[in-house]
Amino acid sequence: MLAAAFALAAGVGAAQAATNPAAGGKTARADAAHLFGDYLAGRYAQHVHDYPEAVGWFRKALAADPDSPELISRAFLSEVSVGDFTQARTLARPALKVDPSDALPQFVLLVARLKAGDKAGALKAATALPQDGLNRFVAPLALAWTRVAAGDVAGADNALQGLDKFDGFAPLKEFQLGLIYDFSGQVAKADEHYGKALAAAGQLNWRLTDAVANFKERHGQKKAAQQLYQRFIKENVGSELAQSVLAARPPEATPQPLIHSAADGLAEAMFDLASVMNQSETVDLALIYDRFALELRPHFPLAQLLLADTLTALGKPEQSVAALAAIPKTSPYSWSAQLREAADLDTLDRSDEAIALLKKMSAQEPKMVGAELELGDLLRDKKRFNEAVQAYDEAIHRAAAAGLPERWALFYDRGVALERSHQWQRAEKDLEHALKLKPDQPLVLNYLGYSWIDRGEHLARGLKMIEKAVQLRPDDGYIIDSLGWAHYRMGDYAGAVQYLEKAVELVPEDPTINDHLGDAYWQTGRLTEARYQWRRALQFGPEPKEIKPIEAKLERGLTGPVPPQRGG
Repeated sequence: MLAAAFALAAGVGAAQAATNPAAGGKTARADAAHLFGDYLAGRYAQHVHDYPEAVGWFRKALAADPDSPELISRAFLSEVSVGDFTQARTLARPALKVDPSDALPQFVLLVARLKAGDKAGALKAATALPQDGLNRFVAPLALAWTRVAAGDVAGADNALQGLDKFDGFAPLKEFQLGLIYDFSGQVAKADEHYGKALAAAGQLNWRLTDAVANFKERHGQKKAAQQLYQRFIKENVGSELAQSVLAARPPEATPQPLIHSAADGLAEAMFDLASVMNQSETVDLALIYDRFALELRPHFPLAQLLLADTLTALGKPEQSVAALAAIPKTSPYSWSAQLREAADLDTLDRSDEAIALLKKMSAQEPKMVGAELELGDLLRDKKRFNEAVQAYDEAIHRAAAAGLPERWALFYDRGVALERSHQWQRAEKDLEHALKLKPDQPLVLNYLGYSWIDRGEHLARGLKMIEKAVQLRPDDGYIIDSLGWAHYRMGDYAGAVQYLEKAVELVPEDPTINDHLGDAYWQTGRLTEARYQWRRALQFGPEPKEIKPIEAKLERGLTGPVPPQRGG
């Protein structure tokens, strides 16, 4: 029928045509046109990652043409993407008829069997999963936990050895083995594999930290658990996940195991895999894997947080807010959920709500830094620099009171807000302190060096700092703009043109960079090109205070020394 829709041919209206030949052709064409429109709308919704919208369109189209292979496949994928596994199970077998080698519907049916307690059926389904393509990551994990469900721990260990062929999967493999032996009561082997996971991970992530610390506390190693939490805090300065979760736990209580069933274990595996895949190139896949984690274990706050992150990354902050709302306020992860919610609200142009939420959080938890830090970032982005400084002041005060390591980024952020609010002496101190904490940080090198040159201070040192920043980030158009403008401010107009032309190539629609290049062209006698760049600068929406100066240059050109300008 869908093929007929492409040609707007008869199909859906065949029965009507038989009973009413005069109207049948017209009805068929109209129905086919509607079907084609629903299909195209669904495809577009999929393309822009609006999976709830895609589900609606494909359900409508599938109702009109339930045997269309194309509609079955796309509808099934959309149902999984929104986490509606009831509908996905209904479509799984038809989807397998379309493509018997498709692992996704096979995995949907496997999960259903595991949740229903059909251990033998789940194991049989896992054994049959394809081992190629992206399924090569899922198959060993599914086979391992279905073997655990069947009581075959040695077989589960053997299944996970299939991950050895993939670079970067050693931490995930060892962590999963630790969970399997922990769940199975084999303490020594669990301890061994948790240790290997820690060694392979490098910088700690929270899930590994919490799982291993949980294990150690349950086996009388409370001091080792506390040391692990402290290591995480030091290695992840600025993340308050550990502090907020630990603060919400009852004191002196022995924690419960993280895994209570094989389904929980497979949910953990899918969450871990989704975390690995949560990158710009594979975020759609991360969403699908995380949906499976939540189907297996609906009350899984870390998977809910990851769901919100992937939805935000896909440009759906309103869906992210809805996902975060499902995390109870009593959850240890509520603090992290509220911080993410504030960021999403700001993205949705609901900044007043975001500011109110962050201020409320700050008042409720006077020792926590995160709300004030995010508030400062939000206010600085809104160019409310004085208010941003106040928020950063409080964040730095709280961090110092808590004995947390100093963060270069926090002093840099406050330094920027201070400079923009015309408090240069304090700004300079913050920027220099940030550089002391992180000597090779290109953002700090660029901002401090540019500010000095723009003010006519420390010219040689400032130029060297910007040159170093360019070496560290040679494709950053904004830093190259700083270098070009530094040459301009020092009277080297030919050198300025060279760098500013490169900056415009890298960031062609930035009004400040185009304005700078126009000035440099004028000073080197290229008057027509200068006016062209100034027109481009106006076209790309400069700050309101910059519009009149650019318009004046278009009318009269540059008649004398150029006043200091911000940018880069």
